[in-house]
Amino acid sequence: MAMNRTRRKLAISSWNAPSSPAIFGKLEVEVTEAIKLIDHLRKTTGVKVTMTHVVGRILAAAMARSPGLNGRILWGRYVPHDSVDIAFLVALEDGADLGNYKVENADQKDIVSIANELRAGATKLVRGEDEEFKKSMGALKFLPTFLIRPLIWLTGWLASALGVSIPALGVRKFPFGSAMITSVGMFGLDEAYAPFTPWARVPVLVLIGAVKDRPQVVDGHLVSRPMMTISATIDHRFVDGKDAARLAKTARKLFANPWPLAGLDKAPEDEGLPEQVRAEKVR
Repeated sequence: MAMNRTRRKLAISSWNAPSSPAIFGKLEVEVTEAIKLIDHLRKTTGVKVTMTHVVGRILAAAMARSPGLNGRILWGRYVPHDSVDIAFLVALEDGADLGNYKVENADQKDIVSIANELRAGATKLVRGEDEEFKKSMGALKFLPTFLIRPLIWLTGWLASALGVSIPALGVRKFPFGSAMITSVGMFGLDEAYAPFTPWARVPVLVLIGAVKDRPQVVDGHLVSRPMMTISATIDHRFVDGKDAARLAKTARKLFANPWPLAGLDKAPEDEGLPEQVRAEKVR
């Protein structure tokens, strides 16, 4: 019999029969300005900024403007977080496993700072140099699923609800922050949805789809525009339709003009739509 991967054992231990407050939605946005911004930042800073960094910064701004969403549920009541922290899921072993890196105070950092921090954290995870991740995976590797279930529930409650660090298990307080984000576009998927990880205890999970040129009607004319689908799983205990609409409105506004998130008032006058970056799908 084939041995289950640690990730599979975690999945089996996490979920029972369906019983979830999750609501699902998607947002299709034009990313012309985001692509211009990415190209500008790559040229002026030498940092390989990607759409994931832009979306992460926009998500942080949206969470900061939604105080009723930026928190956790403890003892049956809502408790706000003191900061807006965004957890980025990092693909390991060619996508066979996942790691997590949390950017703290993401709403107060510019896009280049987030890109640099995330790249450093992701590199440590990919190289197996993240000691906390090694500890957390090592503690699970040899346990059967029936023991993993109560262990991850307890550690998840302590770390993600109470905010307790557990150094022996490589677990920090609020390890998944205010929201989780990952890219499926890098795997060629236009869009996808994901279930909540119960022990992460975050109210928002965002997936970034691939950037593709699609026909749009602009001023009565049919034109081609680079479009991207962002899908989200949202905890209905935190948000209703009105709140979700407010989040979507904020995201659309920031995608239309993302330049202030990089410390710029507007696009430089000579910025065109970079074909090279378009071809790379700004991954």
